[in-house]
Amino acid sequence: MTDQQIKKQTFPVLGMSCAACAARVNKTLSRQEGVCSANVNLATAIATVEYDPSLCSPEMMKQAVQNAGFDLLIDTAKEAEKEAEDTHAAHYRQLKFRTIWAIILSLPVAIIGMFFMDMPYANYIMWILSTPVVFWLGSGFYVNAWKLLKHRSANMDTLVANSTGIAYLFSLFNLFFPDFWLSRGVTPHVYFEAASVIIAFILLGRTLEERAKGNTSAAIRKLMGLQPRTVIIDDGTGEREVSIDQIVPGNMIVVKPGERIAVDGTVTEGSSFIDESMLSGEPIPVCKSAGAKVYAGTINQKGSFRFRAEKVGADTMLSHIIHLVQEAQGSKAPVQQLVDKIAAVFVPAIMTIAVLTFIAWIVLAENGFTHGLLAAVTVLIIACPCALGLATPTAIMVGIGKGAENGILIKDAESLEMAKKIDMIVLDKTGTITEGKPVVTDIVWEAENADIQRIFLELEKHSEHPLATAVVQALSQANADNGGDCLLTGFESITGKGVKASWNGKTYYAGNRRMLAEKGITISPVLSEKAEAFAQEAKTVIWFADEQQALATCAIADRIKETSKKVIAELQQRGISVVMLTGDNEQTARRIAAEAGIAEFRAEVLPQQKSEYIKQLQAEGKHVAMVGDGINDSAALAQADLSIAMGQGSDIAMDVAKMTIISSDLTKISEAIRLSTLTVRTIRENLFWAFIYNLTGIPVAAGVLYPFTGFLLNPMIAGAAMAFSSVSVVTNSLRLRVKRIR
Repeated sequence: MTDQQIKKQTFPVLGMSCAACAARVNKTLSRQEGVCSANVNLATAIATVEYDPSLCSPEMMKQAVQNAGFDLLIDTAKEAEKEAEDTHAAHYRQLKFRTIWAIILSLPVAIIGMFFMDMPYANYIMWILSTPVVFWLGSGFYVNAWKLLKHRSANMDTLVANSTGIAYLFSLFNLFFPDFWLSRGVTPHVYFEAASVIIAFILLGRTLEERAKGNTSAAIRKLMGLQPRTVIIDDGTGEREVSIDQIVPGNMIVVKPGERIAVDGTVTEGSSFIDESMLSGEPIPVCKSAGAKVYAGTINQKGSFRFRAEKVGADTMLSHIIHLVQEAQGSKAPVQQLVDKIAAVFVPAIMTIAVLTFIAWIVLAENGFTHGLLAAVTVLIIACPCALGLATPTAIMVGIGKGAENGILIKDAESLEMAKKIDMIVLDKTGTITEGKPVVTDIVWEAENADIQRIFLELEKHSEHPLATAVVQALSQANADNGGDCLLTGFESITGKGVKASWNGKTYYAGNRRMLAEKGITISPVLSEKAEAFAQEAKTVIWFADEQQALATCAIADRIKETSKKVIAELQQRGISVVMLTGDNEQTARRIAAEAGIAEFRAEVLPQQKSEYIKQLQAEGKHVAMVGDGINDSAALAQADLSIAMGQGSDIAMDVAKMTIISSDLTKISEAIRLSTLTVRTIRENLFWAFIYNLTGIPVAAGVLYPFTGFLLNPMIAGAAMAFSSVSVVTNSLRLRVKRIR
C-alpha cells in the first residue's frame, strides 16, 4: 500500500453521548479492512479516517458504525455538515426539554421524600411524579445501557440505568407489597426520590455538556461565513451577479468598496487598500494595485478594482485555514473521562458483588433470602453514580463562574486540566502583546503653529489612507481648542505616495518621503535625523510639507500594552518559556520582542506556519499554550494544547479558543493558570471522596460488619448516605469560590 493510495477523510458521527461511545466508534472503524487509522473526537462528533479506497469505502464504514449502534454521515461535505448540525440542534432541544421537566417533576418528589414522608398518600404521589421521569425523560439511559450491554461494554449510562431502575422497581414492590417485609420484621421504604433526582442531575450535566459541544463548530461556520455567497463578474458582455460556487479560475471579478473578496487572485485594474488582518494579523491595511495578490475573506476598504480569479473552492488561503482548524480540532484524542473509564470495570463489579451478596446470605445465614435481597438492593442503591456524576460538573461550574467574575471565560474541563501543565506559551504580537491598532507615537514640528497643525489635520481627514486615522486622532486631541476647520481646496490623492491640497493659495502635502523628493521639497537636518531614528525603531514615518520645505514628521506604530512586559517576566519566572509569533516584518518584530523582554521570536509567519510551529513544539514534548486574537491565529489556537483568545479580538479566535481573556489583559493568563490548578485539584478531591464513599459503603451495604457487630445497612440509610456524598461533593466544589487566584 503506497502513500498515494491512502485517502484521509472526515465524517460526522451521530448518536455518541460519552467517551465510551467515541471509543466504540473508534474501535469499530479501526477494525475495518483497509483503514490505516481512525480518530473519533467526541467534542466535535467528527471521525477522521485514513483508509485505502481499494479495500474500504465510506459506505462500508457507515454500515459497520450502524451495526455498532451509531451512524456515520458520508454525503457531500456541506450536506453532511448541515445534517450533523440539524441533528445536534434537535438533540440539544430534546435534551433541554427532558432536563427542564425532570427537574420540575423531581423537585416535589425530593421535598416529600426528605420532609413530608408522613403526609397522606406521600408514597403514591412520589410514585406518580417519578414514573415519567424514570421511564420517559430518562429513557435514553436505559436505551444506551442496553446498546452497550449488547456489545459487552459499560459506561455512566449503565450505572444510572442500574441504580435508578433498581431503586424504582424496589420502591414499587415495597409500595404495593409492604406485607412481604412487614411479615419478616422489616419496615419497607420507597426510594422514588433517589431514582428521579439522579436522572434530573445527570440530564442537567448532559445538557450543559451538549451546549458546550455545540460551540465547537461555531468557529468553522464563522470562517466559512467570511466568503461572500455571491460575487459580481465581468464576462466581457457586462457585469452580472453569480453564486460563489460558479466561479472558475480566469473569471474577472469586480470588487466594490467595503466588500469581502471571494477567492484568491491577482489585481488587473484599479487600486485600493485591503484589510488582510485575518491572514497577517497586522492592523494596517495593504495597498493593492495591478499585479498584486488578493485573498479570499480579506476586506476591501474604500477603493474599487477588478481581479482575475486564480484559486477557488478548497484551494483558497481561507479554505486552507478552515481545513487546518478542522484538522487540529479533530486530531485530539477523545476525552476519556475518569468516571466513564472506571465505569467500564465498576458496573460489572457492582453487579457481581450484588449477586454474590445475595447468594452468600442465602448460604450462610438464617432468613438469608430476606436479608440477602435487602443487602443486594442496598449495594445497588449505594453504588449510585450521583456523587461521581456531580464531581466534575460542579467543580467546573464553580471554576467557570469564578473565572467569569475575574474576566476569564473557560469553555471546558480539558483546558482546565491542561493549563497547569503548560511549559511554553506562544504569543501573537498584534493585539496580544501590543494594542493592535496604529497610533502616533511621536510628532516633530519644524515650525509649530495653530494654522499649520489645522492644515495637516484637515489634509489627513480627507485622506483615504488607513494610517490617516491615527494622525487625525492625535492631531484632534492636540488641537481641540485651536479654532475651526481650515477650508482646503483642490484636494488630490496621489496613489502610493500621499495627498495634497491648497489653502490660501499655497499647496501642502502629506505622505511619504518619495513624494517630497519628487516635488523637490527640502528637509532640515533635524527632521531628517528624527525620521531616521523612527525608521530604526521600525516605525512608519509620515511627512507634512508646503511647496518649499518639510514642516513636520510623525511616527506611527502599534504600541506595546502597559502590562505585557511585567506579565511576560512573571511567566518566565514560573519556568514557562515565552515565544512571540507575528506576520509583521523582522525589524518590527525584533523591536517589540526586545521591548517586551522576549528572547525568541519569529517574524513574517503565515497562519499555517503558526500551527506547524506549534506542532513542532508538541513533537518535542512541550505542552504549548497559544495566545492570540485574530482569524490568522485560529489554526494555531486549535492546534495548541491550551488556546487563549483575547476578548477584544475576532469572534472566530474566541470560538476556537478554550479560554478567553475578556479584557485582553495578559495579566489574566497567570490568574487562569492558578484557577485551573485549583479547579483540577477540586475535581480530583471530589472524585476521591466519591470513590472512597463507594469503596467503603459497598462492603458495609453487602453486610461485612453483620457477623461482628450485627449491623446491617438499611436501604433507606444507604439512600441518605448517597445524598450525603453528593452534598459533600457540592460543598467541596463551593469552597473554590472563596479561594484567591491573584
